[in-house]
Amino acid sequence: MTKTNDAQYDRMTKTPVLKLITVLAIPTTISMLVTTIYNMADAYFVGMIGTSAQGATGVVFGVMAILQAFGFMFGHGAGSNISRKLGGHDIESARIFASTSFFLSILVGILIMVFGLLFINPLMRFFGSTDTILPYARTYAFYILIAGPAMTSSCVMNNILRYEGKAFFAMIGLTTGGILNIFGDALFIRYFHMGIAGAGLSTAISQYISAIILLVPYLRNHTLSSFHIKYVSKDPAIIRNIMMTGSPSLARQGLSSFATMALNVSAGVYGDAAIAAMSIVGRVCHFLFCVAMGIGQGLQPVSAFNYGAGLFSRVKEAFFVAVGLGTVMMLLLGVVGYVNAEGLITLFRDDPDVIRIGTQALRYHCLSLVVLPLAMNSNMLFQSIGESKIALLLACLRSGISFIPTVFILSNFFGLFGVQIAQPIADVISVVCSVPFLIDFFRRLPEDQPSVA
Repeated sequence: MTKTNDAQYDRMTKTPVLKLITVLAIPTTISMLVTTIYNMADAYFVGMIGTSAQGATGVVFGVMAILQAFGFMFGHGAGSNISRKLGGHDIESARIFASTSFFLSILVGILIMVFGLLFINPLMRFFGSTDTILPYARTYAFYILIAGPAMTSSCVMNNILRYEGKAFFAMIGLTTGGILNIFGDALFIRYFHMGIAGAGLSTAISQYISAIILLVPYLRNHTLSSFHIKYVSKDPAIIRNIMMTGSPSLARQGLSSFATMALNVSAGVYGDAAIAAMSIVGRVCHFLFCVAMGIGQGLQPVSAFNYGAGLFSRVKEAFFVAVGLGTVMMLLLGVVGYVNAEGLITLFRDDPDVIRIGTQALRYHCLSLVVLPLAMNSNMLFQSIGESKIALLLACLRSGISFIPTVFILSNFFGLFGVQIAQPIADVISVVCSVPFLIDFFRRLPEDQPSVA
């Protein structure tokens, strides 16, 4: 185990930064793209049922965001600590953080599942469901909630693997689940004619299979972290540390849930077609942005490990490499999305109103993609090195502090056009607010102080 830790230490602290981020980003990006593709597959197959069913996927996305919010909170909270502990040669503490987060995530997933099933109708209403969308949303949400424990625990296992620099194993688990979900959608919807219940069932099954696959590297000792009840900490300080470090992820994903509600409420004034269109736009933009997010998630283990190892110059270099790569990729993909906006929306729904609303909105969103890597990587940098308060504030900006009031204000003054441009405006605001924190951080970053075993 000592040799393994030494080899991992050398890899994370001596490999050229550009190469290291690229190697870590590729499997993470593939995982995110496949995961997004299977979410888009749900939208594609559900779109065959009708516009109201399509709108239901946008409503239930709020529920998925809640599950992912807690999963990412425990996953990033553990992962950031684990990577910094391994950078400081502290394996025992890494195992404590891993086990505590893993079992807490399962517990929270079960609690959300039970609460959601008991109050499923008011929950769907809360996230913006109309009377016509409600029957579809209720059915789809039932299966998503059943998959809750798998979703939350998968987020933990995936993030710990990434922070240990083992993103390849995470890719295998997530991509396998994603591919299975796509085939499941085709099987249950097109051949068994289960409607939106088929999409939900396919998602639930694939989530549990993915969780089992993600667990395998831990059981086979391919990781320095491990999950065992004996490592679960009852120390409030440990639990508080995990939750505080992971709080930016909770805020980011949790506020995405409220942002979905705000978007659906604002768009719902213009009918189910508007909700369906904005749901499709969100999925397409998330798919395009996955590349930049993958690069950003390649940054996190590099910055966390080297920060823990006292190699602060590599932290700074890694940040600018990630921002540069992400910006170039978003510029290219933004152009592709803008030019092909109508075709991308039509792929999911042939309703003329959905196509008209969605095409215009997607083009506005593509214009703002290029600025997002700076804001996103700023948030990821601060979270990975344990600057949780700054990371929390930045995480709240895009989906919450800037977006929710923006969509309500703009929709009130500009109608549907305001709904369509709200997210791009919020994105620009979040970028501008990130810059002062970055300048201050790099100004006070100390000289390298390499740790010793």
